[in-house]
Amino acid sequence: MAELLIQMINIKIESYGAIQRQLPEDLSLQCTVGSTVDDVLDYVIRAYPDAYGSLERCACAMGEDIISRNTILKHDAVIVLLSPVAGG
Repeated sequence: MAELLIQMINIKIESYGAIQRQLPEDLSLQCTVGSTVDDVLDYVIRAYPDAYGSLERCACAMGEDIISRNTILKHDAVIVLLSPVAGG
C-alpha cells in the first residue's frame, strides 16, 4: 500500500488598516498544498470570529498583486489583508 504524503505549506498573514487591530501581529498557519486563500480566511474567521465583518471586506494581496480568494496556494506565502479605504 502506497503512503499518501500530504505536503504542508506555511502561510503568514499580514494585515493593514482596520483589520490590523483585530488580528495578532504574528499570525501564521500551516495548510495543505492546494488550499485556497478562502480556506485560509475561513480558518482565520474560526480563530478570530470578531474579525469576520472586517475580513469579508478586505482585499487580499501577495507581493504587489491583488489576488482572488479562489487563488490556489502551492508554496509558502505571505497573504496581505488590506482593509477598504474611504476618502476622496
